Amino acid sequence: MAQLNHTIVASPDRWAGARFLTEVLGLPEPVAYGPFAVVTLANGVSLDFMQSAEVVPQHYAFLVGDDEFGAVLQRLRERGLPTWADPWHGQEGENRNDGGRGLYFDSPEGHNLEIITRPYGSGS
Repeated sequence: MAQLNHTIVASPDRWAGARFLTEVLGLPEPVAYGPFAVVTLANGVSLDFMQSAEVVPQHYAFLVGDDEFGAVLQRLRERGLPTWADPWHGQEGENRNDGGRGLYFDSPEGHNLEIITRPYGSGS
């Protein structure tokens, strides 16, 4: 059975990008592995931040618990970062898709990040 093990995240400053994610999501500090600043998620998947002058924005979604959602939202507010209910950034705030909570925000590199408390298709 195939499982996602890691993916590479382009960033003009790999350490700044990795630290932003760990700080906002409340994850352990990134670690060095070769040319990467590695952020490991609770399910063992890693995001390997790689230094790159050219960044094509990607979308990364993170499943979090209800308590974690509130903590992430608070950290985003403390940083003065806007949040959106939709991936196109047309409606500010958060959504209630699938009976949970969700929101989108931008990383410093311009990646479209999302946190959700329920997987897509799991609720009403």
